[in-house]
Amino acid sequence: MTLENRLRDAMRNPGTGWSMGSFGAIAEFHHVAGDPAATPLSGCGIVTARGGIRLENISAIRPVAWEGLGPRPHRWQQGVALCLPEGETGTARRSVLTELGPDTGALRDQDREAVLFDLGLDQPQVDFCVRTSDPALIAALRAECGRGVFEGHAMAAILPAHPHRVALTGIGRVEVFQKIGGPDTGGVSPPGPHTHVLPKLLRSRRTHSANTPIPPGLVPVAGLHPESPAMDTMGADRDFDAAAFADFQRMLAEWGNAGRNALKARVWAALAEGVAPGDFPPPDDRHARTALRVALRQAERRDGPLPALAAWRAAFDRDTAEPDEDAPGH
Repeated sequence: MTLENRLRDAMRNPGTGWSMGSFGAIAEFHHVAGDPAATPLSGCGIVTARGGIRLENISAIRPVAWEGLGPRPHRWQQGVALCLPEGETGTARRSVLTELGPDTGALRDQDREAVLFDLGLDQPQVDFCVRTSDPALIAALRAECGRGVFEGHAMAAILPAHPHRVALTGIGRVEVFQKIGGPDTGGVSPPGPHTHVLPKLLRSRRTHSANTPIPPGLVPVAGLHPESPAMDTMGADRDFDAAAFADFQRMLAEWGNAGRNALKARVWAALAEGVAPGDFPPPDDRHARTALRVALRQAERRDGPLPALAAWRAAFDRDTAEPDEDAPGH
């Protein structure tokens, strides 16, 4: 199956989430249980009353499937980073607030006359924007154009007005219509589509977390977040879903790192054979150590408490997560 067909299939699965953006400025699209089904868009995209996503230029995408540690000892993370080669991400990298005019590429017809403003975050993989038809907000933002968005009064105008947020990338866009998480939302992001702009992470000038194993020469522009076998779309624990687990393991075999996949297979075989952890040589690579720990957590959820598992967990998975050494406060 082609990558485009796999992405179209994922669009139809309400358990799948999506993201676009950078390390510090990201727009996420998730379905909310009980909402009406998403409306398909021409090409590869969907939209709901809360937000939407459209993928373009799919032939340029380099998918990278990965797994990581979750913050709880019985969980792990998974995803497919949709990457572009370094230097080919296609963003404008504006460094000041800039008016772009009507958003003629908006996902919905009713939004195409609204005015788009690039926040000027100077990110290599995303032009992070807001969109509004509110005359007062348009006037306030026009008065701030040409300045850094955190230097003047732009953010003070944006936050209470809750304009649409639009993440523009070389492979498409994510739009969020819901309120910005803050005082008007009880200090938390609303369920479903939402955005984060975190100045501290933006100052790190990194394209992604050190915990995400992106090969050199690639930049993650967007993320496909397949249905988790261990937790639901709201982040709550769920009964282990063998079908969701098998589906992502196929993605990992196709788009992941062959060495780490082989390591996981050796760990599972050693557990089944009752091998003592002291007889298994520990990997010396950060991401390989993560793969070993993920394999143990997956074995416990998939197979139950195997006799050797407690000793293996004690030897290799004592901590909840390996810290992201480069992420300031994150």
